[in-house]
Amino acid sequence: MRGHNQFGGISLWPAVSLCVLALAACKPPEEPRYQPEADLAEKGLAVIEQAGCASCHEIPGVAWPEGRLGPSLRGFDDVGLIAGAVPNTAENLAAFLRNAPAVKPGSTMPPIPISPDEARAAAAYLYGIDDDV
Repeated sequence: MRGHNQFGGISLWPAVSLCVLALAACKPPEEPRYQPEADLAEKGLAVIEQAGCASCHEIPGVAWPEGRLGPSLRGFDDVGLIAGAVPNTAENLAAFLRNAPAVKPGSTMPPIPISPDEARAAAAYLYGIDDDV
């Protein structure tokens, strides 16, 4: 009989197979999604400090302020979606940093007056924060 083993018990293979597939789907990426250049990330920290990002967010490497209005950016590289809606890529993050409402309508984060190069540097800094070490 299908679904039962030769000993009359219920076969566990369908359940075991589903568990294995579910665990494989949850496997973390083997490599970080983006390896920022150290020089660019260093410039990004300066951009973040000048733009005042830490007035709304907790940002590792910025001692003060530690804003609580927006989410903590600790472990940003591991976040699946930017603002819960946009795939977490370096390009999307740079665009979001410059004009969040344009990237995700309804975002409460205001547009930040930084250049595209500054946004890429700030994104590099955020991706360079490695809380897994």
